[in-house]
Amino acid sequence: IIVVPTSNCYTFDNESRLVDFTHLIGNVFEYKEQDLVVEFCKDVQKRSQEGYLEFGRFHSFLTGSGPIDYIQKMHNGDLVHCETTFHKMGRTAQVNIICGHCSNKVCKDEQGCICNISYHERMCRVIVELAIRCVKSGPRVFKGFTVGFHPRSSEIVYNGFTQPGFEQPHHGFSFQTEQIHVSLYLSAKSSLSGLVGKPTFKVNPVKGLGVTLAGSGFNDAMPSTLSPTVLNVDWRCEIVRTSPYEVHIFIPVEGYDPIEFTLTKKCGYRQKGWAKFGIVSCVFIVLSCILCCGGFIYKTRTLGLDALPGIAVLSALLDAVGRVNPNSHAS
Repeated sequence: IIVVPTSNCYTFDNESRLVDFTHLIGNVFEYKEQDLVVEFCKDVQKRSQEGYLEFGRFHSFLTGSGPIDYIQKMHNGDLVHCETTFHKMGRTAQVNIICGHCSNKVCKDEQGCICNISYHERMCRVIVELAIRCVKSGPRVFKGFTVGFHPRSSEIVYNGFTQPGFEQPHHGFSFQTEQIHVSLYLSAKSSLSGLVGKPTFKVNPVKGLGVTLAGSGFNDAMPSTLSPTVLNVDWRCEIVRTSPYEVHIFIPVEGYDPIEFTLTKKCGYRQKGWAKFGIVSCVFIVLSCILCCGGFIYKTRTLGLDALPGIAVLSALLDAVGRVNPNSHAS
C-alpha cells in the first residue's frame, strides 16, 4: 500500500517514483564563504553579525531536469528592500539538489554540502546548489488518482496516496451493520484513465461477510476528473463477529504500483438478504403459469369450447336473447 508520507518533505523522480526525504528534515548545510545556511525542507538564511536575513520558508518540492535532480522552493522571506519583488512574496530561495557530489569541490560532510550560491535582483533571491546523498526511489505513484465517497472528494485515496484511516484496519472508520451499500467514486487524469484496471477484493476472515462489487468502476469504464466512475460495494453480514471484517480492495494500474486501501465493516447481527426470496418467488410464478397452461390445454381437448372460462354464461346469454317471445308471434 502506498501511504501518504508522514511529512511534506517528499517529491517524485522523473518516473513518478516516490522519493521521501523526511529523515533529512532540519539538517543544516552551511556555506561558510558567504554565511548562508540551508535547513533542509525548512528555510534558507543568511547569518552574519548584523543578524539573520530570511530568504524564505519551505514551500514546495519539485522534480528537476538535466543535472538538477530535485528543486526546493522557499517563499515569504524578509520583506526589507524586497517589498515589491516576486509577486510581493518578499525574499525567495531556490535550492537545486544534486544527487551525488559537487562538480567543483569535495564535500567533507557525509550528508552533503553546498556547492555554490548566486544572488539575484539585489539580493532578493538566492539560488543554492546543494549536493546530498539521495535515498533510493520508492514505488511508482499513479499521480492524480482519487477515491472518495462523493464525486469530488478524496477521503480514501488522494493523488495516488492511500490516506490515513484506510491504509490498514481502523475501528473508528468502520461501517455499521445496517450499511449494506457503499458507493466509491474513482477519478484519474483523462490522458491516463485507460491504464486503470478492474478492481478486486479480499475479505478477512474469508467467511462471514458476503461482498460483491458492481458499478461502472467495476465494468471497465475509464474514470476521469469530469466523469468519475462509481464502484458499488454491497456487503451483508452472514456471521456475527465482535471485531470488524476487513475488505482489502485492489485496483491495478498498468505501469504503476497498484492502488490499495482497506474498508472495515461491523457485523452486530445477521442480515437476511432478498436474493433467496426473489428466487423462490420467480420459481413459484413460473410453475403456476405452467400448471395453468397445462390444465387449460387438457380441458380444451376433453371438453372442447366448454373448457373456456365463462363459456357457459355466454351460451346462456345468447340463448336467452335468441329465444322467441310467444306474445310477439301471436300479434
